[in-house]
Amino acid sequence: MSRPWQALRALRLRLFGPGKELVGTDQFGNKYYRVPKHETRAGQIIQERRFVEPINRQAYQYETGDFPTEWEAWIRKKRKNPPTTEEILRNESYREEMKQKTKDVSEKDKLLQAQGYKEGLVAEPTHTHIKGHASAPYYGKKEPSQDPTSTANTFQPGSWMPPSSDSSRNK
Repeated sequence: MSRPWQALRALRLRLFGPGKELVGTDQFGNKYYRVPKHETRAGQIIQERRFVEPINRQAYQYETGDFPTEWEAWIRKKRKNPPTTEEILRNESYREEMKQKTKDVSEKDKLLQAQGYKEGLVAEPTHTHIKGHASAPYYGKKEPSQDPTSTANTFQPGSWMPPSSDSSRNK
């Protein structure tokens, strides 16, 4: 590179900072860039910046899984080096394997539970219907009974009523 071009490049870097450099592309077509750490004209240090140019430019078009987790970790600076294609494929196959193992274990557990219910070894869960709002004092509990009417001789939980104050004074 000739001297004038070097001078122009140095001036451009000093005025505008370094340009973005392509680091990689994922299987969806998203492109990942970085702008290296640099110093501005005023002497301010600008840290490295990492970003993605997504294939779907509108935010409403994003869905979960549009960016591989390895690339997302690189953008958020959770990892130093960008991921390789082999690493992404290896991790994806591992995740699929774990999903299948989880599904198999879940199905096996359901079969064992059904067998336990059938043999009477395990009580089937009760299905309760909860009324009211969570801030209510009796949320998830039976509603309190009406005014208790029984005496101590016929005690039933929740229905006992203490004797009137007149009878306690007469004793």
